[in-house]
Amino acid sequence: MSQIPRLKHAEVSSDLFRKLGEVNMALSKNGNVDATILHLVDIYASQLNGCTFCLDMHSKQAKLHGERELRLYHVAAWRESKLFSAKERAALAWTEALTRLSPGGISDAQYAEVREQFTEKELSELTYQVMLINAWNRAGLAFQTEPGSLDKMFGLDKAGLN
Repeated sequence: MSQIPRLKHAEVSSDLFRKLGEVNMALSKNGNVDATILHLVDIYASQLNGCTFCLDMHSKQAKLHGERELRLYHVAAWRESKLFSAKERAALAWTEALTRLSPGGISDAQYAEVREQFTEKELSELTYQVMLINAWNRAGLAFQTEPGSLDKMFGLDKAGLN
């Protein structure tokens, strides 16, 4: 952690923070992508970006929504793990491609792989989910939000992952 105190971005830019949260809520409550996949996307992007706050939060959320702990442990090695479906694998590959953008962008092969598993609406929403978690990760990293600091507020202390 930094020796320089970081600002509390959620307070300083509360309107923007709230709007970003509204988009998240729209995807999780009214979206077409299964919640399990959304949790996996949030966890994996947070791992790729090194955002401990988001990784902590989304692992706890996933567990509270019924995700098995062993699958949480396997997210980092999803390619080698037998615990994920073809659709989940496509979502994780898409998450990686959009999080670690290559100079050439998204290849036709990457697009075809994810398109085979998701409808147009689902793929659009999945892409927005990846965009959102990357935005949250960047804020978490820039302002070094302390992992677990919002657990009580969001009921994440009930996950039993302390």
